[in-house]
Amino acid sequence: MSVRVLVADDQALVRSGFRKLLEAESHIEVVAEAADGLEAIEKARLHRPDVVLMDIRMPRLDGLQATARLLALTAPPPRVIVLTTYDLDEYIFDALKAGASGFLLKDSPPEELISAIHVVAAGEALLAPAITRRLIEAFVSVPRVSREAERQLGSLTPREAEVLHLVARGLSNAEIAAELHLGEATVKSHIGNLLMKLDLRDRVQAVVLAYESGLVTPGSAPDQKIQRSSRPASRE
Repeated sequence: MSVRVLVADDQALVRSGFRKLLEAESHIEVVAEAADGLEAIEKARLHRPDVVLMDIRMPRLDGLQATARLLALTAPPPRVIVLTTYDLDEYIFDALKAGASGFLLKDSPPEELISAIHVVAAGEALLAPAITRRLIEAFVSVPRVSREAERQLGSLTPREAEVLHLVARGLSNAEIAAELHLGEATVKSHIGNLLMKLDLRDRVQAVVLAYESGLVTPGSAPDQKIQRSSRPASRE
């Protein structure tokens, strides 16, 4: 089945370029374009895209506010990929908190954009690029732990907390499986369980919570060893 995509950008040439690129793919259909955030919301309600490519800086309503409104007002909401020309922009972190499934730089290779669309359409989130970790570490400098966050994290098993820590470090399911000596299916199951317990939409929101709660601290080295639980590691 084709992935239905809406392109939101205030530059007509950019929208045209994305449309031309995406329509060359047999499994992607560009259903609408929008020149600002308000139009993006209107077009999303009308065309019900699976994925929205959302620029940040647009007139009338920027991509950050549009993302928050779009995900709150439409059901089921589309997946949002935030597009930016900046590799460090505080608005991107706010967009992730608003519920975006990830972000890409506008100068990313075409194949990376196409892959990203399929990834988020399948319910996953964009955490692989190292830029994601760097941005979150840059803007979540002081952990803010609410009682609700403490309660939610306390509901995780030691293994689930361990998996969350590795997700927040940007590891893929395969990398987590290798780190913990588990099968990928088991890792996927743990991630599904912890997302459900924490009432989170996807891995991006899990990363945000992990940094905000202090489970992972800004500046942690990618190869930092985490505290193992006393339970024997499961091989299942």
